[in-house]
Amino acid sequence: MELLNFCPLCKSTEFFEFIKGCDYFLTKEEFTIVQCHECGFKFVNPRPAANEIISYYESPEYISHDTQGPGIRKIIYSLIRSYTIKKKRILIERYSTGRKLLDIGCGTGEFISSCRTSGWEVTGVEPNQKAREIAIVKYKVNIIDEAALKVMSKPYFDVITLWHVLEHVHQLEERMQNIKNILNENGILLIAVPDSNSWDAQHYGKYWAAYDLPRHIYHFSKNTLSQLAAKFEFSVEQIVPMKFDSFYISLLSEKYLKGKTNYVKAVLNGFRSNEYARREKMEYSSLIFV
Repeated sequence: MELLNFCPLCKSTEFFEFIKGCDYFLTKEEFTIVQCHECGFKFVNPRPAANEIISYYESPEYISHDTQGPGIRKIIYSLIRSYTIKKKRILIERYSTGRKLLDIGCGTGEFISSCRTSGWEVTGVEPNQKAREIAIVKYKVNIIDEAALKVMSKPYFDVITLWHVLEHVHQLEERMQNIKNILNENGILLIAVPDSNSWDAQHYGKYWAAYDLPRHIYHFSKNTLSQLAAKFEFSVEQIVPMKFDSFYISLLSEKYLKGKTNYVKAVLNGFRSNEYARREKMEYSSLIFV
């Protein structure tokens, strides 16, 4: 385990225990999320080291890398994924006149495959070997290993995307600097993350599935992600809600809380979270920062 003595965002050495939770998905181990006194950033501390975290992903049920096989959850996930991929592609085309795309954490390659079909020059980065192999075999897309980011240094890409990826990255500042180095001067960076200030996060507490301990080592909010962007001289042009995420997160959270799947309750709480965000100006379950 790796103990951090300072906040990864602002370097303050003063933080307090925010919540204790378990890896409800796989190991049932307990982990602690702390919150920085200075900037409000939440992060797992202590956390598995980079060479230890791999074992926490080793499950055929980890849906980011395995969407095959039977099950209503996977069917619904696949249908929604097709819709959201189209919406993501429309979003990047709204902001970028260039056509060179890098998707960091591309998983099994569905997003970049869709973009390539629409005329983009695409490259994916994926640390998981199984996911890389699926993307290469199934979609014939260009996928590189995560280590390749460290040796890239010249601006090349017009758009860089991280869809629910940044919360997994151990070397946060190094990754942001890598991105800044290889993004063209007028390039666009899109980062999607779960929002730990959302209604569903508050409702489910330690059972909130988007804590996903310890795979999610950072827990962002609108404020802390904006602080991170500013630190690397990015300006936030738009924040877009990912409204479907509240339903999927509530579905998993219900299972962690009650020990069984409850589709009706999950749908109700998904609607409730989105409605609170809309009406009460709270933060949505997941956000895209442009």
